[in-house]
Amino acid sequence: MPYSILFSPQPMHIPDGFLSVVVSIVFWVISAIVLVIALRKTRETLADRQVPLMGVLAAAIFAGQMLNFSVTGGTSGHLLGAAIAVILLGPWPAVLVMTAVVSVQALFFQDGGLLALGANIFNMGIVGVFVAYAVYQLLIRLFKNTSWGMIVSGFIAAWSSIFVASLACALELALSGTSPANIAVPAMAGIHALIGVGEGLITTAALGFILAARKDLLKKEDASSSIGSKGIFVGGLLIAVVLAVLSPLASSHPDGLEWVAEQHGFLDTAKSALFNILPDYTLPGIENPVLTTIVAGILGVAIVFGVAFGVARAEKHGTSHEKVQEKS
Repeated sequence: MPYSILFSPQPMHIPDGFLSVVVSIVFWVISAIVLVIALRKTRETLADRQVPLMGVLAAAIFAGQMLNFSVTGGTSGHLLGAAIAVILLGPWPAVLVMTAVVSVQALFFQDGGLLALGANIFNMGIVGVFVAYAVYQLLIRLFKNTSWGMIVSGFIAAWSSIFVASLACALELALSGTSPANIAVPAMAGIHALIGVGEGLITTAALGFILAARKDLLKKEDASSSIGSKGIFVGGLLIAVVLAVLSPLASSHPDGLEWVAEQHGFLDTAKSALFNILPDYTLPGIENPVLTTIVAGILGVAIVFGVAFGVARAEKHGTSHEKVQEKS
């Protein structure tokens, strides 16, 4: 079997063609409205230490999403990351982090369609984030904010974010006439219920690591502290780069959506990208498939970090500027 099949992250997001133009535009509008609100809310609530954290989280989630893991029946899943983002940052900064990841994937790597980008942002960056936030907040109150309660709450929140986001995708397919709801909903729910277990395990592992190494990141009362920002920078980016280096080991099986599309006969409705920059996580001029995936992944990590960190800096600078104006 050629290396290009063994060592290649699989496409993960809704491509153009799966959704109707009307449905795509509607979700572009919804996502744009929520993003405007998220920018304003983030400007009001963003703490100093969360500025670098937004950048490194976006980079790590991007790299983590390249590592598809095998599930069952010849399919695979991948990290969403909404739960860990919302636990560490809160809902509105998490929306911006997920939007940065999904947008860079579509614009630079042709992973997900441009017309469908609004729906992909809605499913992963809005539905995924707010479902994880609601579930985590409910459970963490029940568990009295204990360490083991954080782990259990994180697992359930992560599973829920994957499961409900998949239902949103299924309903979008049904509204577009691509696949009837009585087929799309159970098919997407069934496979993503299993993928959600992987999401939950990855999230709990990340939370366990954070509880052991930097428990202060999970304490809201310490959010304004800027202590350890250098460690967040270095440690987070190192993890992201390591994940990118491991990305050629991603499962070659189709992801949940692609598997459902193949099983139910609408895979051929997908349309090719209008342009190619780094398609399928490859870099022009590098023939070795393993090396090109690693280099493209590291480049993607840098781009996503720059976008998320730049947005965070801009919002924090805007807050500081407003406070100076108020004092004067």
